[in-house]
Amino acid sequence: MNVDYLQTFREVAKWNSFTKAGEMLGYAQSSVTTQIKKLEEEFGVALFERWGGKIKLTSAGMELLEYANQIISLLDEAKQSLSEQAELAGSLSIGTIESVAGFYLPPYLQVFKNKHPKVNLLLQQNICKNLLKGVKQGKFDLAIILDQRQEDPDLHFTVIKEEPLVLVARPNHPLSRLDEINMQDLIDEKLIVTEQGCSYREIIENLYRQHGMRFEYTIELGSIEAIKRCVAYGLGVAFLPLMAVEDELKKGALTRILFSRSEIKLCLQIVYHRKKWVSQSMKRLMNTLVHEDME
Repeated sequence: MNVDYLQTFREVAKWNSFTKAGEMLGYAQSSVTTQIKKLEEEFGVALFERWGGKIKLTSAGMELLEYANQIISLLDEAKQSLSEQAELAGSLSIGTIESVAGFYLPPYLQVFKNKHPKVNLLLQQNICKNLLKGVKQGKFDLAIILDQRQEDPDLHFTVIKEEPLVLVARPNHPLSRLDEINMQDLIDEKLIVTEQGCSYREIIENLYRQHGMRFEYTIELGSIEAIKRCVAYGLGVAFLPLMAVEDELKKGALTRILFSRSEIKLCLQIVYHRKKWVSQSMKRLMNTLVHEDME
């Protein structure tokens, strides 16, 4: 069996499109279709079902995708292992969330790329639950999440640091005149929240429930930048990681509202599968992140 066919199969499964897969791989659509047909003939099953002009994986296709991920991962490991004496190369697939990708990782990735320019870093954003699932399925070499401390028998977690979750408002907001507030002060406040499934949104929802308060919001957005702009325009208040609002707080574009309760803290964590072969590239990247090797 040609391993390239498995690569093509993974790309079609990723985009749910023969045309898009061909564009990404530099193949004609007819070539992609031929490769998928050959795989279906070899395994004697249909890998995709077509309906309404769209395609999706069959149950057999989903099973083969897991094997394809493992096979390609093993081949990548072999290539990396055999070339460890040479300059680091290859690719690292990294899953993370928007706030970490935008407000924490860039300087560390710059340091890593300066030292290892031939290593390609492929970053994909999603919510933490989906990132953990992706690590288990072999979609990511590692994930960097911002959540409460996690445990899973299949996954290895390394805490990089704790990160406060802070309440921010426009500079002239009435609550900014108080030295500190409690949860009851938020009863009539308009809350701007991140998308459903976001780890720190779930933490805030639980906090409201613990205080017997109904969790209501005025705006839901999938973009941290959009949330900050809405807060700055006085459309409401928001709970966001400190790393995402530090610049605005320093410039006075936003103000931080202090709680009488202890700080709400999240953990910035690196996650990878316990059975994952850790390449030299992956070791160097994790070392940069964990030990803040910024020299």
